[in-house]
Formats: sequence, C-alpha cells, structure tokens
Amino acid sequence: MCDMDGQMDKLTIRGFKSIRELDGFELKDLNVFVGANGAGKSNLLSFFSMLRSLIDGNLSDYVRESGGISDLLHNGRKATDEMYFEMRFGQRGYRFTLKPGPGEDFALSDEARYYAPGRIDWWELGTSNDNRSLLVKEAKGNLPDSEYSRPVYNTVRSWVVYHFHDTSPTAGMRHAEIVEDNEVLRPDASNIAPFLAHLREEEKHAYKEIVNACRLVTPFLDDFLLKPKKFGPKTKVALSWKTKGSDYPMQAYHLSDGSIRFICLATALLQPDPPPSLIIDEPELGMHPEAIRILGELINSAAKETQLIVATQSPLLLDQFAIEDVIVVNRKEGQSTFERLNEEDFTVWLEDYSVGELWAKNVIAGGTSHE
Repeated sequence: MCDMDGQMDKLTIRGFKSIRELDGFELKDLNVFVGANGAGKSNLLSFFSMLRSLIDGNLSDYVRESGGISDLLHNGRKATDEMYFEMRFGQRGYRFTLKPGPGEDFALSDEARYYAPGRIDWWELGTSNDNRSLLVKEAKGNLPDSEYSRPVYNTVRSWVVYHFHDTSPTAGMRHAEIVEDNEVLRPDASNIAPFLAHLREEEKHAYKEIVNACRLVTPFLDDFLLKPKKFGPKTKVALSWKTKGSDYPMQAYHLSDGSIRFICLATALLQPDPPPSLIIDEPELGMHPEAIRILGELINSAAKETQLIVATQSPLLLDQFAIEDVIVVNRKEGQSTFERLNEEDFTVWLEDYSVGELWAKNVIAGGTSHE
C-alpha cells in the first residue's frame, strides 16, 4: 500500500446486518467488492455510512432510519447481543460497540482509541451517556489527549460515500445550487455545478481533466456552461453545457442518466484534493460499455492518490482491475463472507480469460446462491 495518510488498512465487524464476523480484514489502495444481489456488498458499504453518522453526531438518526437497532443486528436480537467494530489506520485505531436496549433504543459503549508509538494497548474512553461519541468529544476539546483522537476524527469525517443512483428529474444534480456550496462534492453530487465552477476558476488543470474525461464518453460535449444566476437573494448555478459547433445552451435534463452519472463520477475521481478514502456503490449503473471501460481507468488512476472502496456487479468493470484488487462477497449459512482473490489461484485461467469473464463463468465463485 502506498503511504497515504488517513487510509483504513484493517477492519473488524461483528454482528452487523449480514456480517456475522469479519476479523482484521485488510484494505488496500483499491478494493473492488463483487457479489450477487443480497450477498452483503451494500451492508459493508452501509458500515461506512454508519461510521460517518457516528462521527457527525447523527448515529441515532442513522439507527432510526435503518429500521431500529433490531434491524441492524445480525439475524436479530435472538442471534446477536451486540455489534462490535474496530478500525486500524496505520499506527492509529478506533473501536466501539453498539448494544441494543429496550424497544429500539441502543447504547454506544466501550469506545477506545489506539496509537502505536505511545501505547502497547488500547486507551479506553468508556461508554457514552447520550449515544454521542466520546472520541468526537475528546477530538473537539482542548485537552492534552485531544491530539490522539483528532487524527481519527478528521480522517473519518473527510470520507465520502458517493451514491449517484438518483438521476431522476428531481435529483439535485439536475438543478441549480447556490454558488457558495462549492468546496466539497456532496455524496449525491447535488452541488456538481458550483463545485465544477469553483474548479474552473481555482483548479484549472483538474477542471480540464474532468472535461476531457467527459468528452471521451460524450464526444459532442464542448464545455460546461456554469453561469451564475440570481434567484431572489441567492445566486445559483446549474449544470448546463454546449455542444461542439453550437452555442445553444443545453440543460442538465438533456443528459441521459448514464451521461450525467459519468460526469459526477469523473468529477469525484479527478477532484484535485480527494479525501483519504472514497466509497462508491455500483458506479457502472446505466452506462455504455465504453464508458465503463473509461470509468475503470479513472478508478485505477484515482487509487494512486486516495483509497477506493467500490462495489460492483459488472463483469466489464471487473475487467479493468488486477485480480488482487477484487474481493468476492458470498452468502454462506446466512452470513456474508469476504475473500480477496490471489492471482496464483487463477494463473491458468487468466491465460485465456479476463477477470470479468471468470466472474461471469462462475470460476470466481460469487453468483447467486440458494441457501
């Protein structure tokens, strides 16, 4: 793994949704999770959303919107009495437990942090009395120990779980947003227009790379038109564009679902100052095969600068990656299993078939199972 601050390199999850036990799983620069519907890919990605909610102080909202604590426990309360999570970030670490309470209440307990140069064991933070993270409280404070919590807090808070599935007419990416919302690309790309406008002014090289990538998929694209307009007291900008050989301004609603989704993905992957980790769920949805190939190239390139965690079901997208980048998710005996592939196990097969073809032929075992 290349030396990038803030990457998660080991993950332990116990008792969460379909994940009964995932111990010390190694995460690298590029991690491509593939599996059949219901195998557990989305459950793994939802862990990152939950962790971000905890850090943002919204854990109770996450639990409620997930159906309550009972729906998060692996196979329910009778099978699982608590959920345990542990993360390592190089020499640092963080762990916590979620325990069910009366009704759908829960308790955030047994929080601890770790810093290898300073300790040989975990520093126990204790149990929260309001389900708000003690690590966050320490990180935001001015105590001497705050310096140990702050790096983990800052790292997780900077993660983005991108989910560009909603490309409907009402999706934020197809509408104007205030020009001030331009510093960080939002998880649903609802501020894609002001973010691109900011890059065009302040990060011209990055903006040019994004436009060039989009032209590979939409060759009729000349450039984006990102002209601010007044809407009462607010100034907003929408994602409009012009085609080659024409000055007629096209609007976001003219773009196909696949095209606007690719624009959002290219922007996320080519942003000049990416967070330590990017998590993307099924980026290939609605895309032409050539667009998927180009998307794979962008993902490989971005993984040199930031950690990528991607979930997919596309054999064509898998073709763009080395087999060691692929983690197969299966459902066995009611629980999700995760296995990173080893090239040595497929040497003979790879002489005649691509990674995607091996997945499609079920040589890489991960198809639909019937338990």
